[in-house]
Amino acid sequence: MAFASRGRGLVLALLATATTAVLVYFGTGLFPLWPLMWFAPIPVLLFASRSSWWAATLVAFCAWFLGGLNLLHYFNSLLRLPPTVQAIIFAVPSIVFAISVLLFRSLVKREAWWSAALGFPAAWVSFEYVGNLVSPHGTGGNLSYSQLNFLPFLQLASVTGPWGLSFLLMLFAAALVASIEARRSSPRQAWRILGASWGVIVVALIFGGIRLSSSQPGERVKVGLIASDQAGNADVAARGTDADRLFHAYGTEVEALASRGAQVIVLPEKLAVVLASDSGKTDSFFQSLADKTEAMLVVGMVYVDGATKYNRARVYTPHVPVESYDKHHMLPPFESNLKPGTSIFTTSKPSGTWGVAICKDMDFTPLSRQYGNAGAGLMLVPAWDFVLDRFEHGHIAVMRGVENGFSIARAAKQGFLTVSDDRGRILAETRSNSAPFATLLADVPAGHEKTIYSQMGDWFAWVALVIFALTLAQLFRKPVRTN
Repeated sequence: MAFASRGRGLVLALLATATTAVLVYFGTGLFPLWPLMWFAPIPVLLFASRSSWWAATLVAFCAWFLGGLNLLHYFNSLLRLPPTVQAIIFAVPSIVFAISVLLFRSLVKREAWWSAALGFPAAWVSFEYVGNLVSPHGTGGNLSYSQLNFLPFLQLASVTGPWGLSFLLMLFAAALVASIEARRSSPRQAWRILGASWGVIVVALIFGGIRLSSSQPGERVKVGLIASDQAGNADVAARGTDADRLFHAYGTEVEALASRGAQVIVLPEKLAVVLASDSGKTDSFFQSLADKTEAMLVVGMVYVDGATKYNRARVYTPHVPVESYDKHHMLPPFESNLKPGTSIFTTSKPSGTWGVAICKDMDFTPLSRQYGNAGAGLMLVPAWDFVLDRFEHGHIAVMRGVENGFSIARAAKQGFLTVSDDRGRILAETRSNSAPFATLLADVPAGHEKTIYSQMGDWFAWVALVIFALTLAQLFRKPVRTN
């Protein structure tokens, strides 16, 4: 009998591990299928509720670790990260998931049903929030990004930022399993937990549907985007002849888009190296182009001033002296030699306030909140992705627009040319390799809309931290129930 019981336990452990791993594998990563993550934690939570602590820990860790291997090819073939770095990247969220599952199990064993339902998502969000504060990748890897295509749910970001989305995702599973476990001893309590928890999710979806039914305010601006992945164009062109050739090639496309009515045109980041001593020639070329076409140009380059290098966007406004924005958040180790910027860039237009950021800047919520609080209604973003991550990383910026009430026009080499509004709707998009010089022209709403998240910041993350602390306290207040 003992052997049969151990065999059954092993089968259940393997089944829970495999099921959650498959759901995580396809529900997150570079091309997530958003419905899967709502159900991914359920098998492990069910198993943990009825198993030993060490079995629950092992199953939870392995399930998330195996699911996270959907990024293995990306890390190996493209980024070529050292094995030790990859191991850390895969292990950390797996440990966090295991800790969250153990907390849930401990609270279930104490019949602290409400604490179990709330503690599991609170633990996850608490670690996500703290990780975002210390990681050079900001919110990269946040579970909320698996839901970018679920537009009614995405609107919650305008209230809570990414933290509310992650919380409700995990709450859905935790409330279901807690209610299943509670129904044997407290059936009414089970229905209350499920009804209240899922009721909150329904309210969030109703709010999202109402928000989607309205449009972003303000005038519409005709925005042009250009990018080229041709050999020699996707890399950073060397200063001098190579840079001049590339700039003139882009200049031809700028004139073509301007002739079709583009009022502002965004080029990718780091097109070429430009020395401060030689920048007059480059500035003269693009400024004359802006004056001629009456279109504002945003041009990404590596700007070298003596021993200091910047990832810079030069902004050429018709008949106005050139201005600059320096990227704040660098991609290690590839940009570790570049000096980060310290200020935002905004410009006032008849349609409202426009802002400029560069690629990875949009992975960080505080910088985008600065733009939201400055009243930006349109963000212009030169970028450079890595082909495989064109969907996942290219669309992270979309959530910043929902959070802070602005549209985004993002032009990426080896990625997408993307225009989105402040509801997270993709208004227009094309791949950067769709033509020798891919171009996109779209009408974009440019009015700013105030959001709760812009004004209150990470308030919900702090709520999650408090809930996490209170549920931890329950471990000492309530003894384990024995039957």
